[in-house]
Amino acid sequence: MDRRGALAFLGLAGLTALAGCTTSGPQFTEQVFTSEYGAVKDGGYTIPAVPIDRVPTQFHRQVVTYRTKEKPGTIIVDTRSRHLYYVMPGNKAMRYGIGVGRAGFAWEGEAYVSWKQPWPRWHPPKEMIARDPRLKKYADGGQAPGLGNPLGARALYLFDNNGKDTLYRLHGTPEWKSIGTAASSGCIRLMNQDIIDLYSRVKPGKSAKVVVIQ
Repeated sequence: MDRRGALAFLGLAGLTALAGCTTSGPQFTEQVFTSEYGAVKDGGYTIPAVPIDRVPTQFHRQVVTYRTKEKPGTIIVDTRSRHLYYVMPGNKAMRYGIGVGRAGFAWEGEAYVSWKQPWPRWHPPKEMIARDPRLKKYADGGQAPGLGNPLGARALYLFDNNGKDTLYRLHGTPEWKSIGTAASSGCIRLMNQDIIDLYSRVKPGKSAKVVVIQ
């Protein structure tokens, strides 16, 4: 994520009353999908199994009780707790563990999923290349899809309500150790097995609202 995009997205926060989007009570786990992190063959690649016993249970994919004013289909990203919620009917949500931006790259506001891509190509912004010259080789064509691509197996692209690309993404990562931490350069990362699940639930468009809170 570049600085210009970050400032633009932070500006959206001033337009949004986010307090009403948080849960109104304790969450209770109804189902945990710990067994869903084995090796996966997808798109010509074999995604390695995650040693899920080394990931805290709170970051395993699970259905939880979740009260919110937002409609089913909304994605709520709680950067403080390191959780992403896909709102479901009946005061429930599918909860995923996430990795968030390092200090200085954190963001909040509203957007929507304009489009999504399996095995996306990664285009590092100029500011990121300036910080890490080793990325210069990706300046023109980007990094090809693959197991080592920072966007992982799937990416969901967030646009603001004026139809402008925020440059923020919800995406997969091969770095499962980063889940539950502040490790990325601003975007929200999920384990590849989780982003594939989330991807299958989201239909791009204005109804695919994303709310990011801190």
